[in-house]
Amino acid sequence: MRQTVLVILGVTTMILGCALGRGQEQGKQEASKLRRPKLVVGIAVDQMRWDYLYRYYDRYGEGGFKRLINDGYSFENTYINHIPSITAVGHATVFTGTVPAVHGITSNELIFNSTGAQSNAVSDENVDSVGTTSEAGKMSPHFMLADTIGDQLKLATNFRAKVIGVSLKDRAAILPAGHAADAAYWLEKKEGNWISSTYYMKELPKWVQDFNAEGRVKKVLSGEWNTLYPIETYLQSSPDDSPWEKAYKGQEKPVFPIKLSELHSSDDFTIFYNTPFGNSLVLDFAKAVIANEKLGQRGETDMLTINLPCTDSVSHQFGPNAIETEDVFLRLDRDFASFFSYLDEQIGKGQYTLFLTADHGGNHNTSFLKQHKLQVNTASGNEIASNLNKLLKTEFGVDKLIAKVTSDSELYYNYALIRDNKIDEEKMTEICMQQLRRNPLIEHVVDMYHVGDAAIPEVIRTKIVNGYNQERSGRIIFILYPNSLSLKSQGTTHRDWNPYDSKIPNLWIGWGVKKGGKCFRTVHMEDIAPTITSILRIQPPNGAVGNALPEVIDFSSF
Repeated sequence: MRQTVLVILGVTTMILGCALGRGQEQGKQEASKLRRPKLVVGIAVDQMRWDYLYRYYDRYGEGGFKRLINDGYSFENTYINHIPSITAVGHATVFTGTVPAVHGITSNELIFNSTGAQSNAVSDENVDSVGTTSEAGKMSPHFMLADTIGDQLKLATNFRAKVIGVSLKDRAAILPAGHAADAAYWLEKKEGNWISSTYYMKELPKWVQDFNAEGRVKKVLSGEWNTLYPIETYLQSSPDDSPWEKAYKGQEKPVFPIKLSELHSSDDFTIFYNTPFGNSLVLDFAKAVIANEKLGQRGETDMLTINLPCTDSVSHQFGPNAIETEDVFLRLDRDFASFFSYLDEQIGKGQYTLFLTADHGGNHNTSFLKQHKLQVNTASGNEIASNLNKLLKTEFGVDKLIAKVTSDSELYYNYALIRDNKIDEEKMTEICMQQLRRNPLIEHVVDMYHVGDAAIPEVIRTKIVNGYNQERSGRIIFILYPNSLSLKSQGTTHRDWNPYDSKIPNLWIGWGVKKGGKCFRTVHMEDIAPTITSILRIQPPNGAVGNALPEVIDFSSF
């Protein structure tokens, strides 16, 4: 009996020892396994000036922007390091970690000097729409000449990682997601449905079809937009119906409540982009992407890129100082709180890495500035082009040698006419330069073939060079004086090198990120991608020129 007990004890000890050994070995393997976040979320808020973080700070809740500012890490002096500061360019730069000179997205609309052809930055006639019979899905990232964070994550995981981009705008969904993305989704304006392209898939997944079947856009547009809080509490904004606000088509005055049911037709939901509810839809759709694609829940690090475009559309319509603009940010703050809570529950608090930035800022409206006795300058690109073409026709006997003066202040030549008529391009350039220098509204004029000789501040020269691509940029670029942008009497726009357009938020939170920190040194938009790839410990995108920002990285997470 005693011998039997001893045998049993021996066997039990051996089994326990083996089990303990296996447990220790498993623990060692887990400890030695490369640690990464489960999910990377890259958010770009369209036309978000940096100062909106603090202009509306007292009105934000604790779970949205304040959570990022106080619990995460903020770079308080982040600037766009190129011109022009516009949507497609900004999104490409954030996610490639490089500048337009390298990634080739020099504007929302590309002009190709070799042929004179023009194209939307993501148009692609070689693909077809998915989820719609319209042409709105004929899009891809093929014009972007560099890869993205998501592309490098794909390479680092032997393509096991999933990468998906989401926005109401095609370019803001496509460019951030990159070339190797599993999907990009955007909204079709006439049908109000999420769509994609055969670049990514043959048909929409069943869950996207089901989401579309809910008809959320139609439901929103059957109601109205009123302020989230009592209108008299919007003390950071000008009075409702200020003269620099532009009424919607069909609206008598730009005032609340905005009766959306009266401002759209059954086959055109464009106004949806000009309401805060578009941002809400994007974040709801992003939740659906995470749930249905199991992002961050498959044992691999996945990536989701999100653009919130309605902040841009509303500010274009009403200007930065409108109650409508304040309301869209207050509502976005509430939507963010819900979205961040969802990430905590679905992925796990501290298990994902999230950064938030903007593609560009925005200028104050000209009328607003004038009313408050602030300096305003005005210039018209169309007028400049017309005057130059008249002068050049007198000199060379050929009309329309200037093909276009863009809103980005670039002069594109008509090279076909120059070649066919044997025009001396250098002489033509000198004539244009002299004429532009005489214009009292223009601060600097630069011949891009001789940019090193231009007598301009180095910070501006750098931004000009970074934004210049020989095939896709104008031969001459001119810089207007500050506050020259808002030529229209209502609304606003963006484009310039100045801080109102180029200073952007740069907020981080989650896995691998220090908590509650701030950095006040000057950093740049193209530094974001090398920073997240450093946290992931993967290669930076292939054209990256930015620098990783070590201040934000919590090395104890590794």
